[in-house]
Amino acid sequence: MKTANRLTPYMFMAPAALIMAIALLYPLGYMVWGSFRDWNPSQTIGEAEFVGLKNYITLWGDPNFRESLGVTLRFAFFVVTFEMVIGVGLALLLDRNIRGMSVLRTLFILPMMIAPVVVGLMWRYMYHPTVGTFNRTLDGLGLGKIDWLGQHALTSVIIADIWQWTPFIFILALAALQSLPRSALEAARIDGATAWQQVWHIKLPLMMPVLIVTGLLRLIDAFKVLEVILVMTEGGPGLSTEILALRISRTATEFRELGVAAAMSNYLLILLLGLTLAMFAFTRWQEARARRVRAAAEEDL
Repeated sequence: MKTANRLTPYMFMAPAALIMAIALLYPLGYMVWGSFRDWNPSQTIGEAEFVGLKNYITLWGDPNFRESLGVTLRFAFFVVTFEMVIGVGLALLLDRNIRGMSVLRTLFILPMMIAPVVVGLMWRYMYHPTVGTFNRTLDGLGLGKIDWLGQHALTSVIIADIWQWTPFIFILALAALQSLPRSALEAARIDGATAWQQVWHIKLPLMMPVLIVTGLLRLIDAFKVLEVILVMTEGGPGLSTEILALRISRTATEFRELGVAAAMSNYLLILLLGLTLAMFAFTRWQEARARRVRAAAEEDL
């Protein structure tokens, strides 16, 4: 009976674990195996020639791949940084009793509800060199027009992504703020802490576990952005906005090099896995710090 009781939870978990193995591990293994072969769409994976690490080595010698990797890193860094700063800043400003707050929240999340293709089309038309909203406004003010999707293509794409996904950060940061223990904030007020000191020493440390997970989700998503960039610039001009997700798609569909595309996908997977593990390690450290802050606040009370 003891053995049966011990095995019962695993028996209930077995169907879900089996489904996860089939739905996740099999495609992942298929992609890894394909990356070691000279594979094209006219072949099955078994017919493709085994080339070992050739695809991976070739990619590191490919300047276009390195350029796309650099564009991806720059894009992800700037969008996540600005979205976190703006989203958390708005949450701190609006963490108070304001009439119509529910309506304001709904308005804030509207950009997230719009399909990525529609977002790309919207911003592409607003960036149009002659009839776009931005250049018409600049022209009306007597200022020179800007080649948004030419000389400033990457910046333009970053602005569009910030517009769409800052509300995601705002909503989660506001929820984290409103769930903070009031005892810690009350203790800080009694001790004479200013509003800025409360933000810096109490609110942000206690919010940090939630903010780290939120930033990680946005970071992972930023590495996979495809539709908005494809609609706005198609990766151009040149390779200035071609992130890795777009290059992987082109390599598989236009260049018909499935083995090379699989190798690129694995590089992206390794990069995201490394970032995820680093963020989780940082989260554990921040959670320990937050526990110390709570303990100190309770002692003061």
